[in-house]
Amino acid sequence: MIDDPALRGAEFARALSAATDDWLTVLLKRATDGSTEGLALLAVGGYGRGELAPGSDLDLLLLHEGRKDIAKLAERLWYPIWDSKVKLGHSVRTVKEAIKLAETDLDTATSLLSARLISGSQALRDELATKSLAQWRKGAKRWLVGLDQRNADRHAAAEEVAFLLEPNLKEGRGGLRDVHVLGFAELTNFAPTLIDHQALAAEYEVILSARVALHRLTGRASDVLLLEEQDAVATNLGYESADALMSSVASAARTIAWSSDDAWHELRRALHKHEHRSTPVSGGIWLRDGEIALDDDARPAKDSTLLLRVAAAAARHGTRIERRTLDRLAAEAPDLADPWPAGAVDELVALLLAGRPMIQVVESLDHRGLMSRVLPEWEAVRSKPQRNALHRFTVDRHLLESAANAAAFQSRVSRPDLLVLGALLHDIGKGYPGDHTDAGVALMATICPRLGISIDDAEVITQLVRYHLLLPIVATSRDIADDATITSVADAAGSSLVLELLAALTEADSLATGPAAWSPWKAELVVDLVSRTQHVLGGGEVHEVAWSLFPSAEVEALMGARQLAVRQEGEILTVVAPDRPGVFSKVAGVLALHGLDVVSAQAHSDEQGMAASEFRVVLPEDRDTNWGRVINDVDLALAGRLALDARLAERAKTYARRRAKMVEPVVPSMTAHNNASSNATVLEVRASDKTGVLYRITRALADMQLDIRHAKVSSLGGEALDSFYVRDSDGYKIVDPAHLAELERAVLHALAAG
Repeated sequence: MIDDPALRGAEFARALSAATDDWLTVLLKRATDGSTEGLALLAVGGYGRGELAPGSDLDLLLLHEGRKDIAKLAERLWYPIWDSKVKLGHSVRTVKEAIKLAETDLDTATSLLSARLISGSQALRDELATKSLAQWRKGAKRWLVGLDQRNADRHAAAEEVAFLLEPNLKEGRGGLRDVHVLGFAELTNFAPTLIDHQALAAEYEVILSARVALHRLTGRASDVLLLEEQDAVATNLGYESADALMSSVASAARTIAWSSDDAWHELRRALHKHEHRSTPVSGGIWLRDGEIALDDDARPAKDSTLLLRVAAAAARHGTRIERRTLDRLAAEAPDLADPWPAGAVDELVALLLAGRPMIQVVESLDHRGLMSRVLPEWEAVRSKPQRNALHRFTVDRHLLESAANAAAFQSRVSRPDLLVLGALLHDIGKGYPGDHTDAGVALMATICPRLGISIDDAEVITQLVRYHLLLPIVATSRDIADDATITSVADAAGSSLVLELLAALTEADSLATGPAAWSPWKAELVVDLVSRTQHVLGGGEVHEVAWSLFPSAEVEALMGARQLAVRQEGEILTVVAPDRPGVFSKVAGVLALHGLDVVSAQAHSDEQGMAASEFRVVLPEDRDTNWGRVINDVDLALAGRLALDARLAERAKTYARRRAKMVEPVVPSMTAHNNASSNATVLEVRASDKTGVLYRITRALADMQLDIRHAKVSSLGGEALDSFYVRDSDGYKIVDPAHLAELERAVLHALAAG
């Protein structure tokens, strides 16, 4: 029955539970020779709820009335289960023992609440159920406080189901566990009254179905729906696409989280009774019992700014909007006029400048459909997944995270209002066809006038949207010691104000994207780039900016000794060697062999035939780097005594890189730019980030007799984004189209061979 392909998701879990019941019933009869008197085999946990996922443990409780042969009987029952390779969680207890343990252990107490009879004595199971429920209710206050704290800890660890690219379907906020915990809370004398059981049940089915499909397809007990597994899960459940699946999961998780928040707010008020207090905030708005609420005499229908004033007040006070007030706003608040009335955009800015408390306030507006009434373009990005392993959040949540981060930087900039507005809007174009930056810029022509923003301020916000990727791209893919680089950034920014805001937006956006998008190395590069560009925008000359040049005096001294020298200091490896083709690629290959990711490199050669290279690497956090072995292998490679190709192939096969997989494979490409540098051709190469990719690219460049002067190397979401400043063997840029075509052919061939 459970092999029926028509059985999917939650339906499959229930069928699997029923089939498992039948199997265990037979095993119990065999173990007891058909005599189950004084015995009850109970399912607990997810299995107890009849929702056995394929990868989940089989959690069983063998209940007895003090049978002396219980140990032998239990072994006869458990061994066939172990032999079948099913993961078994088991316990053997009397009712008294179970109740005693549940007095102090929260996990045991909740597991008994979900205990279901598989086979044996119904009376014994009923006795346990009656006593465990009575004990649960007796200690309800203590248990609920514990559950509340566990919720907070779990949410902090697993974060949001609705907004993460790769959500934890069970433990995350809005996941299955939240519904289970609500069920336990409802069994107390403090049972919350605000739960919409019908809506909750429907959304629970969506999340449960996704989890079951994930287990079936992967054969693992993982509850994190990884990016590379979403297409298969979507197909299994009959969705049109992975995006459709994730939108459905996000919507369901939002409803679950909303219901859970309401219930726990009610429970906390019941558990911690306090004096009712009301404090006026502004016209018609009160801080009432810790929530922002409207006065009964307030008229949302006649005050279009009231919605934003309520939201800003809630964010400033770090609290929530009263649910009845939200309902009134949803039912009565009119759409804002076009353009917005005076003062409305100031309230929006105040909401955004409140920082992190703003996020949950906006989420509450969004749950009632109010955010799309404030900003109609919001609907296009609402719950929209980003099919990119670099991003952690859906588009809407990414925008809110960016704005919250930007609010934390408000003291750094002269116009924090424009910064937070730019952060909120910088990726709004992702809800529309085509390039998201172009779409976003086009939308600013509609959004800014509607919000009542002045022409000058609208131009600044538009520039923030247009160039929100400028600084991180240039900093990580261009030589910021090159005058042409600084000039191009200065021309794009156009003013010191825009550059100042772009610098803050870059960090806010990167931090909201994910851990791989921001690092001390990238921060240092962006700060240097901004500093040099600000000097130019302030009227200075590019060449006037002090810059640490390569080679340093120390490296020049090593070159003057005309001997091989390999030096390491921190994350920097410096190599001085006779100037021969392939030195750069061989060093890159050795670093890859030792699992060291190169993020930037510089090269220099002198008139005496010596070359120097400097490589900056990312040191692994999970292990120490044996630099002695690295340096020894560099020596061997440069002497032609190390089989780099073979060793890298072995490493790639044996030690698969633990990097997030891209949704679609990267199509290798190479683009040449002859205007990006004053004295070199800049080659941009994109490829899948695999072991030795930098080695293969630079080996191809060496084969083409090119001199690598500078390199910037980065890996984002499984994609290698590498830039090389190169000159031909005579020291000139490569401008011949035929030469460039052959160069591209060589690089792409090297990547394909890897």
